[in-house]
Amino acid sequence: MPLDQTPYYDYDDEETSGEKEMTFIEHLEELRWHIIRSVAAILIFMIGAWFSMSWIFKNIILGPSRPDFWTYRKLCELGKMVGIESLCVSELNFTLMSREVSGQFMMALTASAIIGLLFAFPYVFWEIWRFIKPGLKITEKKAATGSVFFVTALFFLGVMFGYFIVAPFAINFLVNFQIDESIKNQFDIQSYISILATLTLACGVTFQLPMAIFVLTRIGVVTPAFLKEYRKHSIVIILIVAAVITPSPDMISQVVVAIPLFFLYEVSILVSQRVYNRKLKEEKE
Repeated sequence: MPLDQTPYYDYDDEETSGEKEMTFIEHLEELRWHIIRSVAAILIFMIGAWFSMSWIFKNIILGPSRPDFWTYRKLCELGKMVGIESLCVSELNFTLMSREVSGQFMMALTASAIIGLLFAFPYVFWEIWRFIKPGLKITEKKAATGSVFFVTALFFLGVMFGYFIVAPFAINFLVNFQIDESIKNQFDIQSYISILATLTLACGVTFQLPMAIFVLTRIGVVTPAFLKEYRKHSIVIILIVAAVITPSPDMISQVVVAIPLFFLYEVSILVSQRVYNRKLKEEKE
């Protein structure tokens, strides 16, 4: 084999694994087209978001800034049900301002880019998977079956959790926190967008924990026994996070946030156990 060529394996056929050789330049060329298609998908969704920006800002981006937001209404209903009126959000003590000449234009552009990336995520991840898949062994492909679906589902589940739970609670806590009544809260729109986007996308990434545990268990870094041993530590961390982002110090609102995080950790343990058992079976065979 020539020195400037590296082996490239194609295991699409499980019974007859073909092998073709690709040069380093050919690898780069293939990667380039994956990147081009991914960027094109992001741009398409970005352009669509740009032309719908007025509706998106009013109904989605600025939603958590109003007391009639879905989360606040449901939280108030829960508070009335359990007799804790403090859960109701009657007002959000702040006003949004644009302090720069190009402020609103840049915010529309930034929001379009974020939305484009958000909706193009499944396709972008699929392109990444198509690039790395030919280099995997047959057993590795079998183990990763459905990874695109699960990664996408967990990502959007995390985004929804961040948008409807974490972001509203955090925004409500921050804007209603006052050192003195004489200090008025007037926030720049860029600051609001930054917090909303950061919390929402961060939750989308955080919900990839089961998939991360899947990979770490597969390569032998993590075991189900390790996760079970540190379950108590994870509970403490989750409760601390829930206490920080909830709008009031009562236990009800903290539990509302903490339960999905507990569930996510328990799912990760089950995933790790399944992968670990499969590894033991393969080693015996």
